[in-house]
Amino acid sequence: MDFSNIKGVAFDIDGTLYRTWKLNVRMSIYFLRHSFFFLKYGLVRNIMHRTDALPNFVQVQSEHMAKKLKTTPEDAKAKLDKVVYKGLEKYFSKIKPCRGSVEFIRELKSQGYKIALLSDFPPEQKGDIWGIKEMCDFIIGSEEAGALKPHPVPFKKLADGMGLPPEQILYIGNSHKYDVVGSKNAGMMSAWLISPLSGIFGKKSKIADFTFCHYKQLADAFFQNKDSEQR
Repeated sequence: MDFSNIKGVAFDIDGTLYRTWKLNVRMSIYFLRHSFFFLKYGLVRNIMHRTDALPNFVQVQSEHMAKKLKTTPEDAKAKLDKVVYKGLEKYFSKIKPCRGSVEFIRELKSQGYKIALLSDFPPEQKGDIWGIKEMCDFIIGSEEAGALKPHPVPFKKLADGMGLPPEQILYIGNSHKYDVVGSKNAGMMSAWLISPLSGIFGKKSKIADFTFCHYKQLADAFFQNKDSEQR
């Protein structure tokens, strides 16, 4: 795999810098307590994933949620803030990142690569993101960009914020539908993080440039490529 043109590496957060099952275990009781709300929220997010870029994303999402809950947009927004955005914050504080992910980012930073985050949920919800936040050159939530992945707008704003053309960015994510498809359509290179079990069975993407189940695999491929280039 040729990473020689890459000048910056961007990461999704949820499911990419930590394994989703770790969050699901921690919030299982909370999810059950708010199961009806999360069911409706999931339906609304499906709508928003298919919606074109909006200057008033939060308002439109609240309006859709209001219809599902049969309430006002103001009440729906307040409930979204309470249950989803503020309500989930405490569950991230004790989740450990994927093994090797922070070390990979530190090595990228030490070698002069630009680092960025693009998440469909507000990055600030995760605090300092295991110390990764301070190493980032740019951080953006796709809601802030006005559209959820795989829409090209958040990826375009990511590239603009990094000050790099898309073809010089490697985007890493765990969702094939949103991260891989979105980044490839935006002209970026893409690395797809799969589960260790899927890795055992040799699962591969037909469009991602690299498929991996452990960050060591990606780090070895990325830096070995650079070492051979220097030689």
